[in-house]
Amino acid sequence: MTTSMEIPGSVVNRAWMKSGVIIVVVGMLLAVAAGCRPQGTVERPQAAAPLSNPPGGLEGALHLTHAQSNLPIIKLYLGPAELTAEVCLTPQQLATGMMYRSNLAENAGMLFPLGVPQRASFYMRNTYVPLSAAYIDAEGVIQEIHDLKPLDENPVPSNSENILFVLEVNRGWFQRNNISTGAVIRTASGSLRDAFRARR
Repeated sequence: MTTSMEIPGSVVNRAWMKSGVIIVVVGMLLAVAAGCRPQGTVERPQAAAPLSNPPGGLEGALHLTHAQSNLPIIKLYLGPAELTAEVCLTPQQLATGMMYRSNLAENAGMLFPLGVPQRASFYMRNTYVPLSAAYIDAEGVIQEIHDLKPLDENPVPSNSENILFVLEVNRGWFQRNNISTGAVIRTASGSLRDAFRARR
């Protein structure tokens, strides 16, 4: 994990800069502090871009102020249907999601692994593409499908408290592909859970 810190010039006294020892010690302390973080199942690098407020369920995470790119990709299989999904892994990626994008390819989506089973709650702040969201349990079974309205900031909570993944696709994609609640989502590595266990 890389952490950068900018110190305003007015904070640093030039007399202190003459002592290389003090600067080295301060640098070492900052490096040690940056390396101290709770360990989790997925490494979550710190955000290093302009940020704003998070969606519901991601308290403390801050989203980008522009569309995100270069996310990991995973192939998902829902019965005979195949989907290419971008995967949001860091708190910042999870909070940003589909914000600021103008389109989404027909057989594309975005997958949000939530880390622990919970009552998911998503909204559409800064999101212009009409979406459908599948709330998925730990076994990869779609528990609920909700249509989300562009720019609607009202959270859409799941009824279940056992949601581990959320999959966003173009609105109506599930209907067009005859996918409904009870469908199981799989990957080339097996179940969704197995695919993300392999990333640890």
